[in-house]
Amino acid sequence: MALWRMHVELEDRPGRLGGLATAVGEAGCNILSLHVVGEPTDDGAVTDELLVHVPADVEPTALVDAVGAAGIPCTLLVRADATELSDAATTALALARMVVADPGSAASAVATMLRARLIDPAAPPTGHVHTLRGGTQQIHVGRPWPFTATELSRAAALLELATQLEMRAPVRTLGADRALQLRDGSEVRLRGAEPADGPLVAALHARCSPASRRSRFLNPAPRLQPDELAALLGPSTSPTALHSVLAVTADGGSAVGIANLDAEPDASGSARAAVLVEDAWQGRGLGTALLRRIVETAAERGLAELVGCARPDDVGITRLLRRAGLRPAAEILGTEVRLRAALPTPVG
Repeated sequence: MALWRMHVELEDRPGRLGGLATAVGEAGCNILSLHVVGEPTDDGAVTDELLVHVPADVEPTALVDAVGAAGIPCTLLVRADATELSDAATTALALARMVVADPGSAASAVATMLRARLIDPAAPPTGHVHTLRGGTQQIHVGRPWPFTATELSRAAALLELATQLEMRAPVRTLGADRALQLRDGSEVRLRGAEPADGPLVAALHARCSPASRRSRFLNPAPRLQPDELAALLGPSTSPTALHSVLAVTADGGSAVGIANLDAEPDASGSARAAVLVEDAWQGRGLGTALLRRIVETAAERGLAELVGCARPDDVGITRLLRRAGLRPAAEILGTEVRLRAALPTPVG
């Protein structure tokens, strides 16, 4: 059974929505979600987007024919995937939270909202391309089907949010470091972890509560084993590490958070992601900012998805992935929950 995205022009009069549902059902298909993506035309019709399950024995053209026979024009029919079944409003709020935590993530957030990819304006155009501007920022997005004015206005609002935040509390790039102001006004520096950071990371782990350590490592052990500490300090200390981002206080004297990207054994295109934030620094947007940096790195390396593990009673990592703009899917395997989240396509 395949999932298809369908756009229809629906007149604003009684019974038309019911007629659409009847036509789709008579074609042997099932509507999984429906929302308005286009503004009303002069005659009051609006563009509705449907995600439809089409059985393997039903030709997609039969669906178009059935809807057309009901007098409802179909303007788009393209393949979709299960990650797009998440609630649009919930996703938009998660993306807004992501931008609040890190205004520099606005471009990726806009692309995720539009189900598009960031593109290089110098590259030959393919599909439908649109340029969005907010303050001094300009981004180019593209996808196989047209953008509607309603979608673009939502994306522009998200970009404008980032512009206003950057005017109030800019994120400053300092060489390899990034100074980040958190929601409560406190400031941290994000940088790559190094072997010399071992004492800082060990102290961070020791200060965390058993619940925080259990969420990150699936056990509350108060001390890190040497191999565990090495794995947290990046590629130069661990053969499986791909990237590690450390959050330190403004004076550099303490580590308050760390995020890791590690190779997933026997799974090309996938990598494990994990975040640890000191309890006193939680709830300020730091975890989201750390994970966002890991997402950017993974996408730049051409990875297709992030994976993670959690206890069945721990929803923190799922919430964090959503706040970072991803749409995780979960599977229970024994006493653990396995999470998978597709990554956005990188610029270029």
